[in-house]
Amino acid sequence: MSTSHQTLDKSPRSAGTGRSKLAQRPLPQWTWIVVLLASIVVGAALAALLTDFHLGFLFAVTAIVFLVTSYVVTRVRAGRRKANDELCRNLVYTAFILALIPLASLLWSVTSVGLRGLSEPGFLTSDMMGVSGTTDAQAVSEGTSVQGGIVHALVGSLVITLAAALISVPIGLLTSIYLVEYSRGGPLARAITFFVDVMTGIPSIVAGLFGVAAMSALMTLLNEAGLVSTSRSTLGITAAIALSVLMIPIVVRTTEEMLRVVPNELREASYAMGVRKWRTIMKVVLPTAISGIASGVTLALARVFGETAPILVTAGFVANVNWNLFSGWMTALPVYIYRQFQNPINPSISEPSYQRAWAAALVLIFVVMMLNLIARIIAKVFAPKTGGR
Repeated sequence: MSTSHQTLDKSPRSAGTGRSKLAQRPLPQWTWIVVLLASIVVGAALAALLTDFHLGFLFAVTAIVFLVTSYVVTRVRAGRRKANDELCRNLVYTAFILALIPLASLLWSVTSVGLRGLSEPGFLTSDMMGVSGTTDAQAVSEGTSVQGGIVHALVGSLVITLAAALISVPIGLLTSIYLVEYSRGGPLARAITFFVDVMTGIPSIVAGLFGVAAMSALMTLLNEAGLVSTSRSTLGITAAIALSVLMIPIVVRTTEEMLRVVPNELREASYAMGVRKWRTIMKVVLPTAISGIASGVTLALARVFGETAPILVTAGFVANVNWNLFSGWMTALPVYIYRQFQNPINPSISEPSYQRAWAAALVLIFVVMMLNLIARIIAKVFAPKTGGR
């Protein structure tokens, strides 16, 4: 009886002790705010004492102090498992903030400097015809508006990119349809997949050189046949061909993944009703996957819109607007930025050229961001509706 009485007497105490450990009160939310503020104060003090108050050093010290302090506080109050969980979460947050710093710095730098050039009258509606070193020097000395704009570069980028899309989208779409709907994993399908993977990693300058080589060979043949009067290959269509080399693997991969997501039950139901395979693909498979395909194509456009090297070696640079892909040089927005930085209109007074370059970079970032936003909107609008919606 004494033994059983002792056993019964110990069990509640041990159970109560266990419950007290598991039922400890969680730390209030303001605890982490206090820890963060204290970490900032410690980091600022160390940054002021050891360096010339560098923001990078302040962030590093603050992050280390916060991680260590929060781990110790959680370890004391909630135990080792909770402390490890909080440490991993705080490391993820720190890595996320660290990844955002370069992006925020880039956006701030481009916006703060580019807005001044973007506010100049005629920047979005004029080209570089008539702009010389004399006009730039006059603008600096007299404090007048900086002449010159980017309309010719915007036109060139839009025309070249749309032409590249007209070449890439049909090829990529048909290739994906063959890989998903018709191939059975044979040698041809494996070869296509291999070459698509290789094309995905091709440097952009190699794509530009391929466009020049292919167009040079074609123009030489046409010139010898008497169909054209020149064999020059530096044209807008050459740049479009080079960009299509970069776009095709993206379109193939995104379209292939979207087609594979389509349930086979939809295909089988269509076949059971006597619908031919090509019509099933056109009326069932493609409409079901259209949201992913459209968003993938838009992302591919955003990918090639900011390319510089292929267009620099294929389309050249010109100061006026050119809408014709098959005649004369064309200027794209990335090439315009590069030329303004590398070859200022007036080398002795480079501020106007730099101003135009920063403003053009701001426009380029805005266009790329809008293309990504459009891709998200397309994916949401054209997504297949479920039965409950």
